Amino acid sequence: MNTLSKLSAALFLATGLAVCAGSAFAAPETYSLDNGHTFPRFSYSHFGLSTQLSRFNKTTGTIVIDKAAKTAKVDILIDTTSVDTGFATFDEHIQGADFLDTAKYPTASFKSSKVRFEGDKPVALEGELTIKGITKPVTLTITRFTNMLHPMLKKDAIGADAHVVIKRSEFNAGKYAPHVGDEVSIDIAVEAIKN
Repeated sequence: MNTLSKLSAALFLATGLAVCAGSAFAAPETYSLDNGHTFPRFSYSHFGLSTQLSRFNKTTGTIVIDKAAKTAKVDILIDTTSVDTGFATFDEHIQGADFLDTAKYPTASFKSSKVRFEGDKPVALEGELTIKGITKPVTLTITRFTNMLHPMLKKDAIGADAHVVIKRSEFNAGKYAPHVGDEVSIDIAVEAIKN
């Protein structure tokens, strides 16, 4: 093989590798929620006396993110029967027909339709929240986002905190409002591991 042929072959190989590397970098990556570190929490005013804070203990879902294209898709499913108020009797009360009605609606969900980025970080998620079979558009503000190698699992991981305020009466769960606050703050701490 003469020098020109070798050079052409080397350039062809280098170009091919660069194209492959660029395609791999731009490809969407899928992460599964770590349900041991992903907890939606909700809080509301209780007769103006205190702010009550509860959470859901079982959450599943996926996050698909393309870092180069700055796009993402989030799909979260919350097991509403896993509500944890810190008091078993009140857990049952919250699961009743006046509130979550988990006998008919054992899950709530969030599905994103659009993500907004600032620089390399997502800052807001637009999508649809479904509670008790009622779907409403919401925008979650992402207050923190991290992408790093998980120090224990040695896999790529993402983590985020997100926040939104809803009115429970819009989801047919407004009993005792306004004495018990109609506005409910939802905060979700998310960790997800690359598949």
